[in-house]
Amino acid sequence: MSSRIEQLIDEIEEYIEGCKPKFMSQTEIIVNKDEIDELLRELRMKTPDEIKRYQKIISNKEAILEDARTKAEALINEATIHTHQLINEHEIMQQAYAQANEVVTMATRQAQDILDNATIEANSVRMAAMQYMDDMLAHMENIIEASTQSAVKNYDSLIGSLNQYKEIIQSNRSELHPVEEELDANDLTDETEDGEKLDVIS
Repeated sequence: MSSRIEQLIDEIEEYIEGCKPKFMSQTEIIVNKDEIDELLRELRMKTPDEIKRYQKIISNKEAILEDARTKAEALINEATIHTHQLINEHEIMQQAYAQANEVVTMATRQAQDILDNATIEANSVRMAAMQYMDDMLAHMENIIEASTQSAVKNYDSLIGSLNQYKEIIQSNRSELHPVEEELDANDLTDETEDGEKLDVIS
């Protein structure tokens, strides 16, 4: 059964796949900010819980080892009791000691095997949980990196478009100024001609 954080990652990927591409672009898409923010917000909320869950799995290593120690101690205690019974019940002490030593040796070997297997199992659980979390965090890192690059690219595109519009506006304004200068020059010429006529009449 997949965790909620895996489901959220799948939903984000499905959402991105379902977004419409930006006009005249094969790499940029149009996203709904509220929807993607909601998915990311829930992802941020669920991530600590998911990490705690896997930390709990890792902490079970101690429980596994403790259970193994308990079983090993029980075997040794049972062997010790059996040894005393053999010593007390058998008439031949040497045979009793030999059997007792054999039982203790076998119990000790079994206890060591249990501890070794428990250690291997606990380390395997820990490594698997850490690898899973590392893979999942790396996947989220890639998604965030891709989103950041897309946002920067969109911002750069917007600045470029605004600069183009600015140049067009400046060009249009500059085309208006020669007309105003020509009109001012004509007005000065008319005034000069009228003044000369007045001088002649006087």
